Amino acid sequence: MRAEDVAGFRSTLDDLDHAAHLLVDYAIECEGDPELAAVAFCREQSTAQWRRPGVDEDLRPRYGAKLIDLEVLATQPAFSYGLGAPAKGEVSACRIRIAHPHGNFGPRLPSMLTALLGEGAFFTAGIPVVRLLDITYPEGYLEGFEGPQFGVDGLRQQLDAHDRPLFVAVIKPNIGLPPEPFAEIGYEAWVGGIDVAKDDEMLADVDWCPFAERTRLLGRARRQAEQDTGRPKVYLANVTDEVDRMRDLHDIGLANGANALLVSVTATGFAAARALRQHSELPLVGHFPLNAIFTRLPHFGVHTRVITALQRLAGCDAMVLPGFAPRMRTPVEDLLASVEGALGEMGPILPALPVLGGGSSASSVPGTHAALGTDDYGVVAGRGVTSHPDGPAAGARSIVQAWEAARDGVDLDDAARHHGELATALATFG
Repeated sequence: MRAEDVAGFRSTLDDLDHAAHLLVDYAIECEGDPELAAVAFCREQSTAQWRRPGVDEDLRPRYGAKLIDLEVLATQPAFSYGLGAPAKGEVSACRIRIAHPHGNFGPRLPSMLTALLGEGAFFTAGIPVVRLLDITYPEGYLEGFEGPQFGVDGLRQQLDAHDRPLFVAVIKPNIGLPPEPFAEIGYEAWVGGIDVAKDDEMLADVDWCPFAERTRLLGRARRQAEQDTGRPKVYLANVTDEVDRMRDLHDIGLANGANALLVSVTATGFAAARALRQHSELPLVGHFPLNAIFTRLPHFGVHTRVITALQRLAGCDAMVLPGFAPRMRTPVEDLLASVEGALGEMGPILPALPVLGGGSSASSVPGTHAALGTDDYGVVAGRGVTSHPDGPAAGARSIVQAWEAARDGVDLDDAARHHGELATALATFG
């Protein structure tokens, strides 16, 4: 690569028009000269051919991605993963920052992801191992997105729940129940103190539990629970489906009494979720199916904070995230980064509520609260509520009792001496 080619795909923060660029952080493993590899990485994901033969032009200043920073973290004898041919010599593990002109794609999530995660990023010669770590968006670019319609404050107002986490229950068994017993379990969880009863993300519009009938009965059960408890409640109905059906499911759910919608954003696509947000009169809650195939490997794919922030950009008011349970296989630092992706500063985009799930029960509530250091989160339990030996209402009460103990600085075992539901939950779920 000629010196002029390298210079054309380099810049500095001081020389950069910040309003015109995304700052994108990657971890890469490359063979050969790290700077040449990083410049090739920039070139391939932007204006790879930057002039026409015989024409006096240079498309790089406006359209080329620029290498802003390069740090070689380590050298190693081989790539972390065997992706194709082995390395030709020593491998450099690097962290790079790229300034990518957002005028290349505009406020369009599919086009942005095609640039940042497409052929240019993952098929640059000599760089088989790539992980997208973070994206910093200028405020002017963010103004092109709607973001959450309700956000954290809107959800709290809907539930009249302030200065505490939101309590969520997944109705279980998640697969196989017809609408009637499904609605009964939701009702019991609500009257026990749960704020939100939700469809499992795997529960679709199926013949043994049709969406229309399920939402009709759950909507009625929700209103009854509100009347019986004097508290607002939310039924979170799953509308994950083919793209051309999700708006219809929204309309059916809204008419029947569902007052929030669940969507598996990575499964349907970020653009599909955004289109639903533009249509929706209800809060949208994103779920994490498919996310692990992008986020789990430590040196490859996409960091979970990026996925969380993208769901927020697409318009999710809350996102269900893998919790701290060992089976979720999510490092604590990654989970905390996802929480920051939901709540952190994002210009005009409202904060979204992180909701931690996966193996949660009364026993995990204090640890979750201590780790997060904020009340702005939700805790979602499935078996921790519905598998409680004394029923879903008791399971719901055990979650609330565990939170109250955490809030007041009381040891769970001590609190359990005064609360039978909590004592049973600790004995059952550990």
